[in-house]
Amino acid sequence: MPHLIQPLDTEDPLGPLPQEFAAIMRPELPSLIKEIGVEVTRAYPEYARLLDGPNGQAIRVGVEQSLASFVDLVAEPSSPTTLRDDMCRRFGRFEAYEGRSMDTLQGAYRLGARVALRRAKKVGQSYHLSPTLMLSFADALFAYVDELESLSREGFLEAQSQSGEHSEALRRRLLHLILAGRPAPGSAIADLCEQTGWTLPEEVTLIAVRAPAELDRLSADRDLLVDLSAPQPHLLVPGALDDARRSMLTQALPAGRTAIGLTVPTALACESLRWARRVLELVDSGVIDDAPLIRCEDHLLTLWLLSDPALLDQLAQRELAAVAGISATRRERLVETLRIWLDTRGTAAQMGALLDVHPQTVRYRMRSLETIFGDQLVDPESRFATEAVLRALRLRSRATGTSP
Repeated sequence: MPHLIQPLDTEDPLGPLPQEFAAIMRPELPSLIKEIGVEVTRAYPEYARLLDGPNGQAIRVGVEQSLASFVDLVAEPSSPTTLRDDMCRRFGRFEAYEGRSMDTLQGAYRLGARVALRRAKKVGQSYHLSPTLMLSFADALFAYVDELESLSREGFLEAQSQSGEHSEALRRRLLHLILAGRPAPGSAIADLCEQTGWTLPEEVTLIAVRAPAELDRLSADRDLLVDLSAPQPHLLVPGALDDARRSMLTQALPAGRTAIGLTVPTALACESLRWARRVLELVDSGVIDDAPLIRCEDHLLTLWLLSDPALLDQLAQRELAAVAGISATRRERLVETLRIWLDTRGTAAQMGALLDVHPQTVRYRMRSLETIFGDQLVDPESRFATEAVLRALRLRSRATGTSP
């Protein structure tokens, strides 16, 4: 790596370090390593604790390897740096595992370089080395430190990426176990909570998101459990969805049509997600109006009435059997009049205004309905069943654009 010992260009270019300079530097290494250790541990007490711990010897070897490699490159620019490179990347990975930023390690590298430069000045005076040679040494030293920092940053970013991916995988697994419901072993959920640092809440709110979905991690709260790679993307919010949470979701899921499930006990998380996904289906079919954030709690009756289409057909067949034999046009008019009456219990005039017909026509139709349905309109249970069927059919007709 000749570039490590080539000084930076200036108007008056400095010469490369002569290979003989390595012979001057090498005897200084043992005491220089100790001096750097003292200075670094004084400035960064966390490294003092590490040197006294189980990884202390490995750290000392790494420091020695880094300094020896610099001298080796001066003596022979083509010297291999495999061991040094691996050690520097390990240092970076270790910083990531310890939860620190790269700032501390960079500071330690640069402090070590200053100590080495201070020692070089003393040695240079002893050997009467020229100022130009000492400047060349300083340039080469700090270029070398830049490379050490770059190698450590590679390891740091690699560890961060692996740690993040592993953590996300664990959190997705935790989400899947929670959605599995009561059969999921509680010990498995507890273990994953401990590994991910996630606290299992008493209540949760599930969110269904239209695919493809993207999450702005910077805007999203850190306690969300997320799986946006699934065919039906979804995420879990601990607790209820208050105004702050809704605002967060609006920013974190800017492009996705989102349905907010009900807040339920954690054991019922799968139900909250099922309702949220059903809301998205009803949006697609035109039953529910589209919006960026759609709340299940605003459409509970719709969800209930349309929860079982096949059963609705059976109920409709039973409750409207009395008008099955009437012509389609007359049946449609009578059923619409019956629906308005069940909805409003209004007067003939009020119903006529809603139906856009004369009040007398309403009275005529009502007499016909009383004759056709008989006690079905008097009995509370039968009347309720008929009203529920008519409401459900009207909701479903929004999707097909046809009459109920």
